[in-house]
Amino acid sequence: MTSGLWELVLKGVWVTIQLLVCSALLAAAVSFVVGVARTHRLWIVRFLAGFYTEVFRGTSALVMIFWVFFVLPPAFGWQLVPLWAGTLALGLTYGAYGSEIVRGALNAVDPAQKEGGIALSFTPWQRMRLILLPQAVPEMIPPFSNLLIELLKGTALVSIMGMGDLAFSGNLVRLALQESAEIYTYILLIYFVIAFLLTRVMRGLEKKLKTGVGKPVGSTPAQELSRPQTTGVGGAVS
Repeated sequence: MTSGLWELVLKGVWVTIQLLVCSALLAAAVSFVVGVARTHRLWIVRFLAGFYTEVFRGTSALVMIFWVFFVLPPAFGWQLVPLWAGTLALGLTYGAYGSEIVRGALNAVDPAQKEGGIALSFTPWQRMRLILLPQAVPEMIPPFSNLLIELLKGTALVSIMGMGDLAFSGNLVRLALQESAEIYTYILLIYFVIAFLLTRVMRGLEKKLKTGVGKPVGSTPAQELSRPQTTGVGGAVS
């Protein structure tokens, strides 16, 4: 390929990274807000959070992009630029999946930990901030890592809006060169490299968060049996 075509591909990589970061931040915020709401003591809060999750988890991300970019503008009289339309559609869709990760991790915390917080007269917010989240967040990292990779691959859907992401740029180069195998091989490799780097970053984050909390990353069953066992909020027992 010529330098001009490579420049087009690199611009597509940059657009994809921007979209990935923005939609991942939105998805993370939605995941925690909705996931925590699904564990709320009020049934109406749990119902609304569950309704949101089921709607966005049960609809296609591609169709959601169509709705945000093509259907909503005529109805409300405004038009989002492709980057923000893609961010909104992908963030809300993948946030619904992430909310289930948050809910599951919070519910997996030892009930004795919650009871200890109540015994110490902690407010619900204090129990969430000081007891539940510090133990639940490290367990969320592996499934969140998988979800982030899925989000990276999902960014290719924005090419239907004519947004110059990696997939769209690769298709333009293919049309210019009339060479499919070479171009799409390069595109696959670029997606793989980005995904690999994301996996390494998330792995490092998991190790950092699990330092001193729960079992260490990569511990064996024999090591786990030899570690002191805790009894709720109290100390360890042999």
